[in-house]
Amino acid sequence: MAMPNLPQSLSMNAPFGAGPGAPAPGAGGPPASKDRKMASAEQLVLDLCNPDLRENALLELSKKRELFQDLAPLLWNSVGTIAALLQEIIFIYPVLSPPNLTPAQSNRVCNALALLQCVASHPDTRMLFLKAHIPLYLYPFLNTGSKTRPFEYLRLTSLGVIGALVKVDDTEVISFLLSTEIIPLCLRTMEMGSELSKTVATFIVQKILLDDLGLDYICTTAERFYAVGRVLNHMVGALAEQPSARLLKHIVRCYLRLADNPRACDALRGCLPEMLRDGTFAACLREDPTTRRWLQQLLTIVAVNRVPGLQAGGGFDHML
Repeated sequence: MAMPNLPQSLSMNAPFGAGPGAPAPGAGGPPASKDRKMASAEQLVLDLCNPDLRENALLELSKKRELFQDLAPLLWNSVGTIAALLQEIIFIYPVLSPPNLTPAQSNRVCNALALLQCVASHPDTRMLFLKAHIPLYLYPFLNTGSKTRPFEYLRLTSLGVIGALVKVDDTEVISFLLSTEIIPLCLRTMEMGSELSKTVATFIVQKILLDDLGLDYICTTAERFYAVGRVLNHMVGALAEQPSARLLKHIVRCYLRLADNPRACDALRGCLPEMLRDGTFAACLREDPTTRRWLQQLLTIVAVNRVPGLQAGGGFDHML
């Protein structure tokens, strides 16, 4: 049953910001400023379903989403709200190819994506978000090739939604993502995106690899392993020209995790970039002891003798 201060048109399930036993205002409950914030959030969410008020509501909610406690359940449980956000996403599909996305269109849809990221981040709505297959609506944005600022902003914000899903270790999330095209889409961004987009995409691949299901998936076939390895190799080469300690950290962690798989480790002995071995990034990592330690672990692992069971064609080579 909805609380008195939550409009009936908003509530489908749980009340916003408080449990059933929450104290009434003025009875030792939250301060009046919190009540005002809740009322403001509720009204803005209602405005999302009004086409004439939606653009402003998207802007205000995305700017203030950190201020509204439990905004995600409110968005998810409000009648028509998620449909309105998906409508914003689908509306710009026609301008993706040929690429005609304007800055105003990009900003507006990214505000909608920021609210979906809020839903993807919240423990009460994360799995509901996943089971509704909402991430699939974002994949066309990751499949674009334009490097203009509106498209880059769109890619980065879309990656942020996926990044929010993988940030919490959950095999069910990884299993869902592996059933989709997320790996090729992330690899595409890792090759052609901005430094920030590359960093988020590499973080997503890293989190997938850190789950045993993800590591097994990547290392099941030589094609998958070498697809990931080729992109990581190219990124290392590019970082030699334009160093980024933040991006390098995720790349090294991906390599180190791949080395946990015997066949992948065996393959890395022949394809690990020389620039990771010869001190090229010593200056870049001077202030990052964690990545230096990971890199040293990686080099130690790949420097040891070949795995005996793989010497007679047990590695990836025989699969190519």
